[in-house]
Amino acid sequence: MDSRSGAAITISTSAMLYLLVSPFFLNLEYLLEPAILIFVLVGLFRPAVSANLALAGLKFLGPTLSSTLTSTAPLFAVGLGIIFLDEVINFSIAIGTLVIVLAIMMLAKKDGKISSNWPLWALALPIGAAAIRALAHVLTKVGMEEIPDAYLAGLIGFVVSAVVTLIIHKSRRESSTISLKNPGTKWFMSASACFSLAVLSLNTALYLGQVIQVIPIVAASPIFTLLLSIGIFRQEVITKRIVLAVFMVVPAVMLIATA
Repeated sequence: MDSRSGAAITISTSAMLYLLVSPFFLNLEYLLEPAILIFVLVGLFRPAVSANLALAGLKFLGPTLSSTLTSTAPLFAVGLGIIFLDEVINFSIAIGTLVIVLAIMMLAKKDGKISSNWPLWALALPIGAAAIRALAHVLTKVGMEEIPDAYLAGLIGFVVSAVVTLIIHKSRRESSTISLKNPGTKWFMSASACFSLAVLSLNTALYLGQVIQVIPIVAASPIFTLLLSIGIFRQEVITKRIVLAVFMVVPAVMLIATA
């Protein structure tokens, strides 16, 4: 199944799951708060846009390489902090940034020794997803300072994103029909359950802690992706270059986030 259809299924199913539990978790008083617009703004581009970019990255680059590049989100989060919060770059941030740049350059370099079947521009897909997610984390944290509700942040984000994603899907000239008979649909719906819990956990962590505390843990995802890829996606080629990039990027983003 194509990535856009997969994103539409995943986000829409997650929105429905959040709505199903709304009688137990929704606080109607919060809906009247002006800060709710921050969650709406986040929902316009995350996960609608970021998920489409990430899934497209998976299609072209494979799960390990794509997940490694999306783990650069802390780099963008630090950049946003410097620009909007007047934070000062230090030695740790500078070293982490240098390592990430070197890792991306290493992944982008193509020579006769390493064969690859993905275009160079595809690297921008997961990196773009990382930038969007970093901005969403910062805005979500700002919104929950006014509305302390991790569930509501996820609910509004998923509902708005579901509308945006379905509009994008329907506007395509050659949009594929989503059918429950398609095995891919069931897999994406199953993934949405994990996705829903992940976002709720992430929002809760952002509410209880700081962005620089949460991001290092999230940045460890390529390690799990690498291990799962070996066991599940046996046809994926795990090269020494990709493995090296994983073990370069993950410590680098943790160094930046904990600076």
